[in-house]
Amino acid sequence: MTTVIEVMNASPVIPVLAFESADEAVEVCRVLYAEGIKVLEITLRHPSALGAIKAVKAALPDDVIIGAGTVLTAELAAAARDAGAVFGVSPGLTTELARAVKAMNWPFLPGIATLSEAMTARELGFTELKFFPASIAGGPAFLKAVGSVLPDLTFCPTGGVSAATAIDYRALENVATVGGSWITKRGKDGKINLDMVSERARAVFA
Repeated sequence: MTTVIEVMNASPVIPVLAFESADEAVEVCRVLYAEGIKVLEITLRHPSALGAIKAVKAALPDDVIIGAGTVLTAELAAAARDAGAVFGVSPGLTTELARAVKAMNWPFLPGIATLSEAMTARELGFTELKFFPASIAGGPAFLKAVGSVLPDLTFCPTGGVSAATAIDYRALENVATVGGSWITKRGKDGKINLDMVSERARAVFA
């Protein structure tokens, strides 16, 4: 079974993806994969999300690591796992959700925004955490401070992270990867420009 830390270490950036259809998901994820990004977080923000996870899993090579984002309930966790997501991500954490994903033995990256939330997640058995919303919850300075008191925790900051700030986060010892939507940002026309996706994805490894 893939572990959360293995997922985090597999890519310097985990794209946070919101698709409007399964076809769009496959088209964009193929570009990301071609540029070397093999960890993909498809958020459950659109009715087509579960279908998108299934379609991407079927269309891309076996070494792609597909996760489900915005997992808010035990029911969504089960549905995402059954659709083919090998890990889950949530903006926060509840006791019920924690128990559910532990019972499922499903790798999970719960979100925290404060030191108390980080301690609670740690007590519930999670040492790999999403820091969200990173840019307004303290940024790199917060994570540096957390590292001094909870050195066993590893983070994936997400929320307002950009190509420029990703460098600052990844310089921290307790950050394994960053999550962000800038690579697949939609244009004014509401479309995802594949050439821009390719360029931004390539820049991640520059």
